[in-house]
Amino acid sequence: MDITIIQACKKQQREAQRLVYEKMATKLYYVCKRYLKKEEEIEEVLADTFFTIFTKIDQLKELHAFEAWAKKIAVNHCLLQLRKNLNFNLYLEDMSYTNQPLADEVTDLEEADLMNLLNYLPEGCKTIFNLFVVEGYSHKEIAQQLQISEGTSKSQLNVAKTKLKELVTTFYYQKAR
Repeated sequence: MDITIIQACKKQQREAQRLVYEKMATKLYYVCKRYLKKEEEIEEVLADTFFTIFTKIDQLKELHAFEAWAKKIAVNHCLLQLRKNLNFNLYLEDMSYTNQPLADEVTDLEEADLMNLLNYLPEGCKTIFNLFVVEGYSHKEIAQQLQISEGTSKSQLNVAKTKLKELVTTFYYQKAR
């Protein structure tokens, strides 16, 4: 992101805000999509994210870190939304899914495929997997963000990994007979 645009945003210049929105909207949308399923929730969180970015941009000290800062705001808004609707301490029951390959023949697993498989996970597992594996948060940071114990974070990450392995095996490495 161009630092002069960020400086203009700090001065509340509308044109600069529009440029930031155009540059960042798609990236932040996909950050939100990793955590939330409902399109209405994604759009609401995205709007809240940009509101926060534009009202708190004067707090940004390192202008070159703008994109990481904006992404962190989006993740935090997603977590706020999830905390409204999820209890991360609930016992995780086995999930069900149909035993049909996604492709006609065995294919190489791509990052996009893995991200799609995350949608088969329970919300709590998916959120913790995203925070730990994708965003790089520690279990301590996740526990603080979600107001759960570190043990719950570790447990749900383990469940997520186990379920993902099962899904990969089921959907991608099953020989057609």
